[in-house]
Amino acid sequence: MLRIGLFLLTFVMLAPGGLLAAEVCASPVAVAGFRTCADVAKAEREGAVVVYSPDPEPNTAALLEVFHATFPKIATNFIRLQTGALYQKLMTERRAKVYQVDVLQLTDMGYALDFQKRQGWVPYVSPEMAAYKPDYKSVPEGEWTWGSFIIAGIAYNPNLVKAADAPKSWKDLLDPRWAGAINAKVSASGLQHVSWFELTRLFGEGYWAKFGELKPRAFDSYVQQFDRLVSGQDMVAHTAQYSAYLQAQAKGAPVAFVFPEEGLVATPGVWGAVADAPHPEASKLFVDWLLSAPGQTALEKVMLVSSPRADVPPPPGGLGMEQFKLLYPTDWQAFLATQSKFVADWGKITGLR
Repeated sequence: MLRIGLFLLTFVMLAPGGLLAAEVCASPVAVAGFRTCADVAKAEREGAVVVYSPDPEPNTAALLEVFHATFPKIATNFIRLQTGALYQKLMTERRAKVYQVDVLQLTDMGYALDFQKRQGWVPYVSPEMAAYKPDYKSVPEGEWTWGSFIIAGIAYNPNLVKAADAPKSWKDLLDPRWAGAINAKVSASGLQHVSWFELTRLFGEGYWAKFGELKPRAFDSYVQQFDRLVSGQDMVAHTAQYSAYLQAQAKGAPVAFVFPEEGLVATPGVWGAVADAPHPEASKLFVDWLLSAPGQTALEKVMLVSSPRADVPPPPGGLGMEQFKLLYPTDWQAFLATQSKFVADWGKITGLR
């Protein structure tokens, strides 16, 4: 069982009205194929919803367009930054008592849990949360929820690497033939931290020492990783996102994907409504929609990520979650405790420090 850590089990956040945890409304309303406890009329009068997300701008814009088409009276806007920079911006705003975000997505559990300790999420148990496993929800329930699985394996350019010679496992990426022709993500990536943590658990720290000998290049975005594969600047990508591969595949780009025999690295895309939101009813309505089957289907279609809901089909061109073996921390507290070591080690491995 995935557990957040003892500090969250003893942590109590008082919701408005002095409740120990958010309550589910007694009579959720059915609208547009999902259930909501938001006041839809009031949300429409608020007239807007603002999302902060680390996802690529075109994808987020497309997702919000689907929501806007469902609720045309609610305008949508978003700010996109890499997760660390996004969280820093959010904290700077809140220290200045500037509240302009309604819904927040984070792809690093460390920031999601830190925001929870700061009472940044508004306690709201969406009626759509019933479709999610307990492991995919905050403790107490109702603050954040895993809205997607972000999974990664190995990618390569088939014009440069024959299928027979392609790596089949994470350990195959230590082959000297990849020297100077392999990339990964920077230490600010929550997914890269998970990759470092899980492969260290499997193979020991010596794995990354050997990886560093290959002189890997590190990039902020998976877009840069895959652009370099397509252009032939690199032959292989470590911790290559499956969603990015599906995007490349749909465009006919020369990229192949490997499901390592040890398993795929995975981290969640965490979503939740933000406390002191300027559009509180619209924020709850958006969260309900996003977590619903229609919202998850839209998310998969534009982001090509995998849904934690069992009743939502795989993303276009992708495989179902039941076919994946996933590697992710079973103790997020132990994972978070390695943050400073990971940043220091990764800087040396990638030559950025």
